Amino acid sequence: MMQEFELIPNLFRQEFSKMVAVISKLYGLQHIEIAEDIVSETFLQAAETWKQKGTPLNPIAWLYTVAKQKTLYHFRRNKILTEKVIPELQSNLKATNEVNEVNFSTENIKDSQLQMMFAVCNPAIASEAQIGLALRILCGFGIDEIADAFLSNKETINKRLFRAKEKLREEKIKMEMPDEKQINKRLDNVLHIIYLLFSEGYYSKTQNQILRKDLCLEAMRLGIMLSENQRTNQPKTNALIALMCFHSSRFNARQTSENDFVLYEKQNDKLWDKDLINKGLQFLNLSAKGDEITSYHLEARIASLHCTKEHTDEKWEEILQLYNQLLLINYSPSIALNRTFALYKACGNEIALTEAKKLKLENNHLYFLLLGELYKNADSKKAKEHFKTAFSLAKTATEKQGIQEKINSLA
Repeated sequence: MMQEFELIPNLFRQEFSKMVAVISKLYGLQHIEIAEDIVSETFLQAAETWKQKGTPLNPIAWLYTVAKQKTLYHFRRNKILTEKVIPELQSNLKATNEVNEVNFSTENIKDSQLQMMFAVCNPAIASEAQIGLALRILCGFGIDEIADAFLSNKETINKRLFRAKEKLREEKIKMEMPDEKQINKRLDNVLHIIYLLFSEGYYSKTQNQILRKDLCLEAMRLGIMLSENQRTNQPKTNALIALMCFHSSRFNARQTSENDFVLYEKQNDKLWDKDLINKGLQFLNLSAKGDEITSYHLEARIASLHCTKEHTDEKWEEILQLYNQLLLINYSPSIALNRTFALYKACGNEIALTEAKKLKLENNHLYFLLLGELYKNADSKKAKEHFKTAFSLAKTATEKQGIQEKINSLA
């Protein structure tokens, strides 16, 4: 059996968010910090008890039982149950008779987590705070891990999360699914936060890591959760899941066993996960059922084309046209940069260099990396200058190592 020092952290990541969501759904988001404390105390008791008496046959059931006891004891002891909670919740809970029942059934956990997702991703909360809350409340990340993800410190993250929770209380945000008029707009916000979470994991700026699989996998888990609900299983949801599947399929090829970053051109495509690619194609097909084309649709199609090492003119021409559409829907400097690279592949150095110079992304190391690439065969001196600038702007040791290899190759 897995040792307690391995089991408890794994269970914490797996169950923390579920338990907090269920307790918060029952007693209200104004008590979310109490819910977090109760769940944390439950795991602390587990660590102490299991060390003395051994791991129970069903650890999850043990955690749920203890959390139920602690929850009811806390609210009864503080007279919140009879003086505050019941009057606020009677209209919602009268028919369900759940006032005294902390329900950790599979169905209630799913409903609670889905409602928590929409609460955390409420537009009343700043986007950066939403990601922090998502990592903490939806994914069970510790404060240290969130601080790493934001290149920050524990004190700053704690303050940010405190303000976000205050906003939940001030705005009286409830754990409930939006009505039919609001669901589409609110889903856009939820998908955006999941996209940002995956992007931070896929191209991380933290801990000298390019790839943080834990963030990517949590983003995928949240996306799948949306696809399992009839109201949120929309074409754009499936498009985002497809995009994440295609990118995740290259995890094993993007890093060596020594955690060195491997550029796309040098990746061994035999290491790509064919099952994930096929799963991505399934979700991409599902995304085509609607009449809306989102940035997720276009990015997913581009990512699907990158799941083959074929370098045909037709492939790069299609990628270029997809980037042209993407810029019209959702302009960003990074998309413009990627579009210029596609232009280089489809039409050659000269026209791409002309377009690249117009971007003037002076603080972006990827911009100078592209310029170095475009000058590489025409003017090695200028290429070297741009690669050196890219090196000075790169934020992680892994990136700097890759750029240094390019500089050395020119010599």
